[in-house]
Amino acid sequence: MAQQIPLDADSVTGTDTGSGVIELRPDLAYRRLTLVNVAFLGPAGAPDRGWVLVDAGLPDSETEIQAAAVHRFGVSRPAAIVLTHGHFDHVGAALALAERWDAPVYAHRLEHPYLDGSASYPPPDPTVGGGLMSRVSPLYPRGPVSLGSRLQALAADNTLPHLDGWRWIHTPGHSVGHVSLWRESDRTLLAADAVITTAQESAYAVLAARTELHGPPMYYTQDWAAAHHSAMTLAALEPDLLLSGHGLAVSGPQLREGLHRLAREFAVIARPAHPHYLLHPARAEDGSAYAPPVQPD
Repeated sequence: MAQQIPLDADSVTGTDTGSGVIELRPDLAYRRLTLVNVAFLGPAGAPDRGWVLVDAGLPDSETEIQAAAVHRFGVSRPAAIVLTHGHFDHVGAALALAERWDAPVYAHRLEHPYLDGSASYPPPDPTVGGGLMSRVSPLYPRGPVSLGSRLQALAADNTLPHLDGWRWIHTPGHSVGHVSLWRESDRTLLAADAVITTAQESAYAVLAARTELHGPPMYYTQDWAAAHHSAMTLAALEPDLLLSGHGLAVSGPQLREGLHRLAREFAVIARPAHPHYLLHPARAEDGSAYAPPVQPD
């Protein structure tokens, strides 16, 4: 059975600036929504096109995200929206916000089939994790989603649009085109769902905001070998601050120790006992076709 790595209260970081916006760095803040986090990259009060939104929550998150953006930046619009991947809880309000702000949406090219209307994600695995969130996962929307002409590919050189000092890192496993964001200068990591700080399979843990290091949400992870490699990649960065897609932001030595343990003991801590996608990983070799084919619902 998968385990967890508890983190004490001293590891949790951030300053509440109001309207649910938590500041982590002078130019980094986040907003916790119902199930997921969205991040704002840019200093408070940034001018028009002077900031970037990372991820876009659930389909009903537009109003909350817009309110948080106004609280932090006033009436200024983002230069872009960056998606770490295209699962329903990260892409929900992307099109509505992109149209409201007249902004492009960037994602890894391997995620594009799930964002241009041409493909749906593989079915979830409701047998893993043991919690309510896992059991009801077949009800979650998995596409196809179309962002139309707003959709753009992340640059092949790993730079991020309008974000000096940041780069994207390909961290597949949870999805084939999943990316994390990294800034070397202050060792800040936005890991999205490659590693998270709550037991996302458990509705109780999500609502209670219990802070623990975990691998990716089990029910939606489609390639466990890739997910393990991604966890090792992120642990090797030795981050000082981690904001994941689910759970509270954490920092400090306990974070780094926990990430190394997670990478070292991934099969025990993060991976469920008998996941479908361990023996039958869903790998989109050309960005559109699974190999081998995934069994239907």
